[in-house]
Amino acid sequence: MSTQRVFVARLAGCTVFDPAGDRLGRVRDVVVIYRKDDPPRVIGLVVEIPGRRHVFVSIGRVTSIATGQVITTGLINVRRFQQRGGEVRVLAEMLGRKVYLDSGSVQAVIEDVAIEHSRTGEWDVGQLFLRKPKTSASPFAKGPTTFANWSEVRENATPGEAQSAEQLVASYSELRPADLANTLLDLPEERMLEVVDELSDDRLADALEEMPEDEQVHILESLDEERAADILDAMEPDDAADVLGQLSEEQREELLELMEPEEAEDVRALLMYRPDTAGGLMTPEPIVLSADATVAEALALIRRHELHPALAAAVFVTLPPYETPTGRLLGTVHFQRMLRYPPHERLGTIIDDSLEPVPADASAAEVARMLASYNLVSLPVVDAAHRLVGAVSVDDVLDYLLPDDWRSQDSDEDAAASRVPVTTAMTPRRR
Repeated sequence: MSTQRVFVARLAGCTVFDPAGDRLGRVRDVVVIYRKDDPPRVIGLVVEIPGRRHVFVSIGRVTSIATGQVITTGLINVRRFQQRGGEVRVLAEMLGRKVYLDSGSVQAVIEDVAIEHSRTGEWDVGQLFLRKPKTSASPFAKGPTTFANWSEVRENATPGEAQSAEQLVASYSELRPADLANTLLDLPEERMLEVVDELSDDRLADALEEMPEDEQVHILESLDEERAADILDAMEPDDAADVLGQLSEEQREELLELMEPEEAEDVRALLMYRPDTAGGLMTPEPIVLSADATVAEALALIRRHELHPALAAAVFVTLPPYETPTGRLLGTVHFQRMLRYPPHERLGTIIDDSLEPVPADASAAEVARMLASYNLVSLPVVDAAHRLVGAVSVDDVLDYLLPDDWRSQDSDEDAAASRVPVTTAMTPRRR
C-alpha cells in the first residue's frame, strides 16, 4: 500500500480501478470509526459504481490510495451502502465541524482531513487542515489556516449548533444533477438539510428535478416559503408543477403567489391538465419561431447551454404569437434537417408538416407509442384550436412510465446491469 498522505477532499471523485486497470467507479466518501485514545481509523470507502449505486469498499480490499486513483483487489460488495452505528463519513460529517485548538482557547473549522498509512498497516486520520476565525472585518477576508494532529484538537459538541456545509458543497461542485441528487439522499437527514441550505437555488433546483416526488416535497417543506418559491422558479415548469401537485391546495396557492408571475403562469397552465396526459407531461417552453426565421437564428437558439437536449432537437414553426399558447402550429424543423441547409435558408421552406402533433389530452401511453414509432425525442402538443401549448419529450414520458422508486431500486438485477466487473463478489462487509 502507498504510504502517501492523502487529503480526503482531493480524493473525492477519484477513479477506483481493479488490478487489471478496469474502472469500477468513483470515490464519494471515506468511512472512519472513532477510537478512545487514538485517531479515527479508516474502515472503507463509499464508492459510486455504474447505475449511481453507492457501495461500501472495505479498506482491506484497497491495495493503493493516491491523490489521483484508488486500486482495489477487484472484489467488492455491490449491495447499497448503509451507514452503521459508530461509523462516520469524513466528507459528509466531519468537514465543517468546529474544533478547539491550544487547550480550548482557539476555535477552528475542519476544511480537510488527511488519512495516512500507519506502521500497523491501517489507514488512520492524520492531520487536519483547519481554518481559524478571520481577523479582518472585510467581507472578502478569510481566517488563517493551519494544520493540526488529531490529538491536538477537541471537537465542539454544542447541542443544536448547525455544522457548516460550505466545504462539503464545494466537494460536490463537479457532480451532475442526478449524481448530486443521489448523493444528497444518501446523507443523514440532518446533514442533508444543512447541505441544502448551502446550495445555490439553481443547483438545488437541478438536484430536486432528479429526485422522487416525495423527497422533493420533503425538502421543499423544510425551506422557508420565500426560498421554496425561488427554487420552484428555477425548476423546469413541468417539474415544478409535479411537485406542487403533491401539496395541499392551500400550500400550492401560497407558493404560486410567491413565485415570479411569468413562472407561476406557466405552472398554473400545466396544473390544469391531468398528470397522465401530454398536457401534464409537457414543458410549456419549447423553441418557437416564425416561418421567416432563418436556419442561423434557429441554430443560435438551440446552442444555449441551459436548454434541455431533447428540446434542442427541434424547433416549432407557428403563426404569431410566438409564446405558448401560440398561433396555429405550422410544423416542425428538426435539428439534423437544419444542418443540411445554408444559414440563410428560411425555416418555412424546410418544415416537416408530416408529423402530427398530439392533443393536450392524449394519454401518456399514446405519446410513448408515437415517440417510439417515429424514433423521436420530442413531440409538439396542441390544444383544440391547433395552437402549440408545449412539447413533450421522451424523458418526460419515461419519468412517468417508470416505477416511482426507479431512482433508488436496489435489486440484484440492477447490480448485474451496472456492468460491475465479473470479479465482483457479494461479500459481507468486513472491517
